Amino acid sequence: MLTIQSTAQQFIDQEHHYGAHNYHPLPVVLQRGEGIHVWDVSGKQYVDFLSAYSAVNQGHCHPFILQALYDQAKNLTLTSRAFYNDQLGPFEEYVTDYFGYNKVLMANSGVEAGEAAVKLCRRWGYDVKGIPSNQAKIIFVEGNFWGRTLAAISSSTDPSSRVGFGPFMTGYEIIPYNDLTALDAALKDPNVAGFMFEPIQGEAGVIVPDEGYLRGVRERCTRANVLMIADEVQTGIARTGKRLACDHENVKPDILILGKALSGGVFPVSAVLADDEIMLTIKPGEHGSTFGGNPLACAVAKAALEVIVAEDLSRKADHMGKLFRERMHALASKNPLVKLVRGKGLLNAVVINDHPESSTAWNICLALAENGLLAKPTHGNIIRFAPPLVINEQDMDASCSIIESTMTSFT
Repeated sequence: MLTIQSTAQQFIDQEHHYGAHNYHPLPVVLQRGEGIHVWDVSGKQYVDFLSAYSAVNQGHCHPFILQALYDQAKNLTLTSRAFYNDQLGPFEEYVTDYFGYNKVLMANSGVEAGEAAVKLCRRWGYDVKGIPSNQAKIIFVEGNFWGRTLAAISSSTDPSSRVGFGPFMTGYEIIPYNDLTALDAALKDPNVAGFMFEPIQGEAGVIVPDEGYLRGVRERCTRANVLMIADEVQTGIARTGKRLACDHENVKPDILILGKALSGGVFPVSAVLADDEIMLTIKPGEHGSTFGGNPLACAVAKAALEVIVAEDLSRKADHMGKLFRERMHALASKNPLVKLVRGKGLLNAVVINDHPESSTAWNICLALAENGLLAKPTHGNIIRFAPPLVINEQDMDASCSIIESTMTSFT
């Protein structure tokens, strides 16, 4: 049994010995979090610039969300959906009003919500659009990421997700991202039921589409009688400077997928939102989840959304993101290591070099950790920077200085 005096390496070795080797974390063992900061087992403080992949938009251990957790946990945590509970209905009303949909389907993880969206889309295709049985198609885009279940990796173009896990699900077509011409061609097939995509691609390295792409997708899906399915698990809940990334072009998807910050990182909660014509195609017994819509999750998620509104975190994300990118663009102008800076709100990325197989980004992240800031590379040469939305100007200034000095040490 490890004691409180255990070293970080003991925890790392323990996890390596007893856990599956399906992650490659930075060698930092975290013990506590508050706001934008986390502390490791030795007491060292860091600024968190990953936010659990945008799950802690409201900051670590937000007291209002924790109070909702404590209060509900004392009363009732789980009933399953075999019975009603006094938290699900009120939250369903709150979240559907919040995002402007008739209905919500509650789940636990982002990938579970993605799977539910795929099922809804197929069922709508058969029951409403009239696609012949077992011939429905869903279009995805290159570089997408919505999890690692078999359904999700069937739509992936990432070899690390796919190789060795086939055969894959049929009925998927993959086209280039940010390419309306390719979408036009794909939508000519009358058996297409939906187009599922991220408004900004997160795992791919914060790929921001051209202005007008989201409007173009909406117009084309409407014209072709195809469901626009927006995966906003990472980009939603104020991360990009708007309530949803789709709000940047004032478009409303037919199916909206949410997760991560829907609970402020306190408890697993995800959701699929749609109007009646879509949601009511699935009948009792055709989809479900023991923990989906549990009273603890509902209480936490309501509090998490209330924090977004009360603290005006969309506006803060927009403002702080502009400050961050301004500093990073200035760094890129004088540091040849920094090839590109991109993002919206507080979802940003810095491309380090032109070599995806390079270890430079990993080494920079190790150095950043040494200097008190946590970030993680993706695709080898890209570093994502996504602090909690509660960060203030003083902490942003100090964090940018850490990034600048660390990057400079590598040139």
